[in-house]
Amino acid sequence: MKRNQRSSKAPPAKAKAKAPAAKAKAKATPAKAKAKAKTPPAKAKAKTKGKAKASGSMLQKIAFTMFHVTDPKRARAFYEDLLGLTRGLASANGGWTEYDLPGGGCLALFRHPDPKFARPSGGASVAFEVADLDALNTQLKAAGVSYQGDVVHGPRCRMSNILDSEGNSIVLHQLDRS
Repeated sequence: MKRNQRSSKAPPAKAKAKAPAAKAKAKATPAKAKAKAKTPPAKAKAKTKGKAKASGSMLQKIAFTMFHVTDPKRARAFYEDLLGLTRGLASANGGWTEYDLPGGGCLALFRHPDPKFARPSGGASVAFEVADLDALNTQLKAAGVSYQGDVVHGPRCRMSNILDSEGNSIVLHQLDRS
């Protein structure tokens, strides 16, 4: 922009005298002039590179995990009655329900108000940390919750994979106590 601003003003006398020579030189090496115009100065590269490192990603954290549901009342009963979550912010029509989790994070249930834009449930997964996986598994199996295989043993944890009332995948995760 500085270049355009200068051209709108009358150039100093010395600049006028050098202008014809500069034009002739530019005509003699058009390839060099084009290459120079496309290559940003080293300072600009360093500033851009520094900004990317300093700011990192534009994403800061997970705001919430959202499950699409087809029957909000049934889904709320699953999360409140079976998993013991306390309902937080919720829309009057049941299309949006939030559960703030004790250790941080938020689970949101959503039923799109326009069926042509509604997504099917069951396309995402969230992992909940639990204190006693065995006791919770006993309780949920007694309630008829659908399990996806047996308990999975990881190097430092154990997990159970279940489906909620809407077909969404939930991982129940317990870190090893040792």
